[in-house]
Amino acid sequence: MTIVPPAVKPARPYFSSGPCAKPPGWSPEKLQTESLGRSHRAKIGKSRLQLAIDLMREVLQVPDTHRIGIVPGSDTGAIEMAMWTMLGARPVTMMAWESFGEGWVTDVNKQLKLNATVMNAPYGEIPDLSAVDFSNDVVFTWNGTTSGARVPNGDWIADDREGLTFTDATSAVFAYDMPWDKLDVTTFSWQKVLGGEGAHGVLILGPRAVERLENYTPAWPLPKVFRLMSKGALVEGIFKGETINTPSMLAVEDVIFALEWAKTIGGLQGLMGRSNANAAALAKIVEARDYFGFLAADPAIRSTTSVCLTVEGADEAMIKKMASLLEAEDAAYDIAGYRDAPAGLRIWCGATVDTADIEALGPWLDWAYKKAKA
Repeated sequence: MTIVPPAVKPARPYFSSGPCAKPPGWSPEKLQTESLGRSHRAKIGKSRLQLAIDLMREVLQVPDTHRIGIVPGSDTGAIEMAMWTMLGARPVTMMAWESFGEGWVTDVNKQLKLNATVMNAPYGEIPDLSAVDFSNDVVFTWNGTTSGARVPNGDWIADDREGLTFTDATSAVFAYDMPWDKLDVTTFSWQKVLGGEGAHGVLILGPRAVERLENYTPAWPLPKVFRLMSKGALVEGIFKGETINTPSMLAVEDVIFALEWAKTIGGLQGLMGRSNANAAALAKIVEARDYFGFLAADPAIRSTTSVCLTVEGADEAMIKKMASLLEAEDAAYDIAGYRDAPAGLRIWCGATVDTADIEALGPWLDWAYKKAKA
């Protein structure tokens, strides 16, 4: 029996969960180039870095009480910098429900040797949020990129917390309305909802985090790229476009383009609306088929960005076959689930993806499933 491929393909088959699809209308020719080939410490370089910070503050609606800095090493560098410089002042609770959260647990317990309390949950679930002890510092991932499970909101975070909250929000910011008053330390990279380039991280510090930095010195040595303090004072330049190490000005120009695009579609509300529309379109596809399901079964904790799907009867080899078939047809790129997650598909529904492309993907998922099964 011949399995006929669908007639209509997604116009932009970029469904990778990082780096993600570029904003609609993007092309390299549209990037400003005056800062390229110049020092990042020259007036033009610093002004473009400061513009990127200002645009992030505007689009994310980050209050003036919080500092925003561009740091090396993508989201990983940003969260590691935060943990290495601020943890150890009080007991720590680590929350993990996917591979990256598990990685932060390993670093805190095996590298920093802090003997943290660990709250785990399987892929597709989250721990009991009501059981979190906020006399501790609490480290968690807002949106599990590899599990498709997220915290539903920030209501569970105590207003009178004694410890700090450390939030890896890399696939959450620009897609959810983040409660900045609840978040002391927030990290992300540009490569997710903005469709920016990798290698650069962003660190957002609330006033309580700055107070910790100014009043606590960790017992372990800090690499240069982690140092936020100098001579007993916060290095304020980091939050004014003076990066710790040399940034890619091409990546900076790229994210400025993405942020300016975000403003043209209504800023944060426009970005969230696009993500929600994409997730809803994918949900319709899944709910119409009995061989697809959601790894995060509970809609209240289901990601609207990195949506992870179960596939009936599929093992890792079948998932790879499906992904390979779709890539060969230029119908969908990079949708196999993360290597440490249960076998399944992972489809990015962030704001830079067009809803029409999600809708066009449905028949192609049917085709790939039938071909791989056959």
